[in-house]
Amino acid sequence: MAKKSWKPGNMLYPVPVVMVSCKREGERPNIITLAWAGTICSDPAMLSVSIRPERYSYGIIQETKEFVVNLVTKDIVFAADYCGVKSGRNVDKFQEMKLTPSPSEIIQPPGILESPVNMECQVKEIKELGSHHMFLAEIVGVNVSEEYLDEKGKFHLNSAGMVAYSHGEYFVLGEKVGSFGYSVKKA
Repeated sequence: MAKKSWKPGNMLYPVPVVMVSCKREGERPNIITLAWAGTICSDPAMLSVSIRPERYSYGIIQETKEFVVNLVTKDIVFAADYCGVKSGRNVDKFQEMKLTPSPSEIIQPPGILESPVNMECQVKEIKELGSHHMFLAEIVGVNVSEEYLDEKGKFHLNSAGMVAYSHGEYFVLGEKVGSFGYSVKKA
């Protein structure tokens, strides 16, 4: 197989699509859709989101130090796209996309009821990196949709129709090709 040299750039795809909800005291909540999000630590549970400083949500999160990461499924991918291209300065994204604010248990910003997972986050550090600044945040609360819980309390997130983003396109995750440790599992 031949390779061709390509211009330097981020080619780490696919990536998760997340809708980040945030809120200033006395203002309506806002949503920004991001593909620059990831796990950074398991104990304490932490994640990162990277946002351009000129984005409306950047100022809200920088000021309040709180946000909710809401996972995206095929049922809300249209809303996710809309929330990524429209500014909360000009439009109420919850209202326009008919999304339901879901009260958080620990922080002020609401989650999105239609998302199967809402992770309540508190910012611990902001790294100014260039085009984007990275918010390093501790996950202080998680809310999951009961419809994906079985009778034993196991959460079946993979049946929710999760969405990934790759080179400007959205994809529903599909075929299972293995599970953790299967390469060394004894038959």
